[in-house]
Amino acid sequence: MFKKHSIPYIKSRILLILLSLLAYGCSPNKKELNTAIKKEKYIPKLEPNRYNVAFLIMDGTYNTEFTAPFDIFQHTQFRKGIKAMNTFSVANTLKPITTFEGIRILPDFDYTKDSIPRIDILVVPSAEHHLDTDLKDEVMLDFIKKVDKMALYMTSHCDGAFVLAKAGVLDNIVSTTFPSDITQYRKMFPSLQVEDSVLFVHHGKYITSSGGAKSFEASLYLCELLYGKKITETIAKGLVINWDVSQIPSLILQ
Repeated sequence: MFKKHSIPYIKSRILLILLSLLAYGCSPNKKELNTAIKKEKYIPKLEPNRYNVAFLIMDGTYNTEFTAPFDIFQHTQFRKGIKAMNTFSVANTLKPITTFEGIRILPDFDYTKDSIPRIDILVVPSAEHHLDTDLKDEVMLDFIKKVDKMALYMTSHCDGAFVLAKAGVLDNIVSTTFPSDITQYRKMFPSLQVEDSVLFVHHGKYITSSGGAKSFEASLYLCELLYGKKITETIAKGLVINWDVSQIPSLILQ
């Protein structure tokens, strides 16, 4: 062992210090590491041979109209022998959006910039400004029109119907919306056929619901269309819902 004040000892200490400085210089500090992590884009894993279900969200989205159908559709992944659903969110940003009730959500895709996967089913939850400023968002409306050309189903809950109507995809379609907004819906879109005595309407590839807790029922109905009654009953049971479409006030025109 070197003596503390010997030349070999001093040289070994200098070498150790130089190596430490070199290692520190080559390693990112904590701030740099955090910046690199933030810049890394999260891409949700979408399994092949599934329906791609996109949820259109924005600031002011109401929790229930988003989470109710999301819960129903995501649970299809736990059923065997069916073509399950990939569930993901799309927005006009990748920054956190804040729901009306204050929950912050990170969107999966930015439809203004990203390459969006094929969308088989679009879900339009209600949002705070779906009766006013959101209807002036031409970029969002154009996105809906584009999706509508290829989607198997277009769905809305509560005032999400206003957005579909403004995009022009509900022309010649019977639809419904939040009960207390029916009058305004008819006034804003006088040429539409509007049903006001049901909880959801299915006409063509469009399913519009009154929203709220009834967003569960409209989503279960779509599952029954795709998977049949038995599978849908197991999904409903897993969420403690008594499911019987015949007991739900609805208008099914197909």
